[in-house]
Order: sequence, then C-alpha cells, then structure tokens
Amino acid sequence: MINVLLVEDHELFRMGISMLLEKAEGINLVSEAIDGLDGIKKAREYSPDVILMDIGLPNMDGIEAIQRIKEFLPEVKALILTSRNNDQDIFESFKAGADGYIMKGASSEQITTAIKSVYEGVGWIDPAIAKVVFSNLQRPSSHTQVSIVEPQEKNIYGLTERELDVLALMVDGLSNPQIAEKLVITRATAKAHVHSILQKLSATTRTQATVTAMKEGLV
Repeated sequence: MINVLLVEDHELFRMGISMLLEKAEGINLVSEAIDGLDGIKKAREYSPDVILMDIGLPNMDGIEAIQRIKEFLPEVKALILTSRNNDQDIFESFKAGADGYIMKGASSEQITTAIKSVYEGVGWIDPAIAKVVFSNLQRPSSHTQVSIVEPQEKNIYGLTERELDVLALMVDGLSNPQIAEKLVITRATAKAHVHSILQKLSATTRTQATVTAMKEGLV
C-alpha cells in the first residue's frame, strides 16, 4: 500500500483528488494539507511514501516545501501536480528534488500511474511537460556554441561504459528490475549502478539524473 499525502490549496480540486485516491487500488490517502507549511507539518507527522504537491500554495510554495521535506525525509517521493508548465517551475521543481511532474488536466489513470511510478523509483514526466523539457534542452544558449558531444566527453562525470548503458535505460523509464533483465545482470548490480550514477551526476532522484543526462548529451 502506497501512503500518499496530498498538498493542495484549492478546496474543490483537493476534494476531487481525495475521492480519486480513496478509490484507487494500492493507494492510501493518509492526510491532506492546504499550504506548504502545513505540508511540511503533515509530512513530519505521517512520513508518507509519496507527496502529491501543488506549486502555487499560500505561505510557502510547493517547490520550497519539497526541498525542506527532502531534508528530513530524503526517501520520500515527491510528485508535482500543477497547472503550471513554464520552464522555470519545471526545472526548479526537479532541482528541489521532485521525482515527477504531472499536469492537473491529467486523467485519473495517469495520476494514479504517476504515483505508482515515482513510488517504484521511476521518474514521471507528463507528456506535455516532456515537450517543454526537450525543447529547452535542444535550444542553444546565447552564451554557448552548439557542438556535437564526442564520446570521450561523456566521461566528464566519470561514468563507466556500463553506467552509460544503465543511464540510457533510466532515460527510457525502465525500473531497476527491468534494467537488470535488459542487461542480463542481477537486480542488486542494477541498483548499485543506479546509485553510483546518481552520485556522479550529483542527482538526488532518477528524474534529476535523466534531465541531466539529456541536457549534457550523455545519452
């Protein structure tokens, strides 16, 4: 059972999501919060597995709340549920430690699937958000020149060839067991590779590692 904390200030929307989660198989709604500070308080009290967090919250926004919660609950998974789709909010959310990002217009099935995905350690990016991410990563900066990433440049993070293979599968959304099966290695080995990759990329979540991989041309 996945214990979920819902942080949302809009009462009607919060009620709708609450009803959805209460009916969802394998999901247990442990509590609700109406702003960022309340979200931190409830996170301390209930230690949820997944936090479903809005961004535009009173008192403290969802991005700062996630960052603070991750300081005392580093293993908790944070899934942003918002109507905001601008570049800054998307990347600041992942930088703060978000494990997934889904829009409020998503279907009930997509929301429950996203919750289960981040809980299992697989980052979730809403299809609409993925377009923004890829567009931003492919857009050349005015301060840099566009260049082709040569193979030797991929190792600036010290990644081994095997770790690059694992990273490519992480970008494809594969879980540790799926990576193990794909590369014909044990699950423990796959987990160790993922842990090493996160450390080398200075990423706290698989989603952050995925974004870095795409941005730096590692895959």
